[in-house]
Amino acid sequence: MTLDFLPPHVQIRLGDYARLLRLDRPIGTLLLLWPTYWALWLAADGMPSAANVFIFTLGVFLMRAAGCAINDFADRKIDGHVKRTKDRPLASGRVKPFEAVALFLGLALLAFVLVVVFTNTLTLYLSFGGLVLAFIYPFMKRHTHLPQLFLGAAFSWAIPMAWAAEAGEVTKLAWLLFTANLLWTVAYDTVYAIVDRDDDIKIGVKSTAILFGDADRAIVATLQSLVILVLIMVGHQAGLGAAYYVGVVVMACLFVFQQHLIRHRQREACFKAFLNNNWAGLAVFLGLLVDAFV
Repeated sequence: MTLDFLPPHVQIRLGDYARLLRLDRPIGTLLLLWPTYWALWLAADGMPSAANVFIFTLGVFLMRAAGCAINDFADRKIDGHVKRTKDRPLASGRVKPFEAVALFLGLALLAFVLVVVFTNTLTLYLSFGGLVLAFIYPFMKRHTHLPQLFLGAAFSWAIPMAWAAEAGEVTKLAWLLFTANLLWTVAYDTVYAIVDRDDDIKIGVKSTAILFGDADRAIVATLQSLVILVLIMVGHQAGLGAAYYVGVVVMACLFVFQQHLIRHRQREACFKAFLNNNWAGLAVFLGLLVDAFV
């Protein structure tokens, strides 16, 4: 859809907001979406309600955009010193800090309304945890070398919420799936952090990539292996069939490919490995989808 009918200065403004919310870079939304779909399909034994699929798809989009806004607000004084982020709208001054906060609050409120109006009480209670995690994660890199762990919790919180919305409870299986996704998120965000490691060291920002040092690849490989192990446990406990395990095997193969990409720790290759996780998440979801119909 073209916006040529709008005045040029309005088009520029909307473009800056879109870049602030990463509407031009959907990878974060997809990495949130696949585990949410895993939870919906597993909680519903392969047949989630269309309403919940719509609600959580829209909710993921809204909360990822909100998370980007508050992340850039938190990083507004350091993004300008990082090669990859120096041209972001907030770091470059094209968007004001209060605008980023307003966007975060507005988008989070819209997501909250979705939960209040269309889901149940348990999902509502869980949503407060998700909001807290989304808000505090961006500030963790100043206080701990484990901000990726907080991101993992934030990116995994949709799992118990989706499970509660679909099944009315959060079972042990849901928390096992939560664990798998948390491990996966720490692994791929550590790879992502390798891209910025040199800049982060200079400006004093903490990350698992810095904490792990030369052991980064080995630890990421260990985390990825644990993801596969926990997903196999999920399949066993849920009584899933061969199609699901094929999806898990494809994810494992993609993890091997990612290890190949990051072997020299080059920025572009590490970023490519990070992006490749979209296909890993999709593979598991397709396995669940096919398993539901065979």
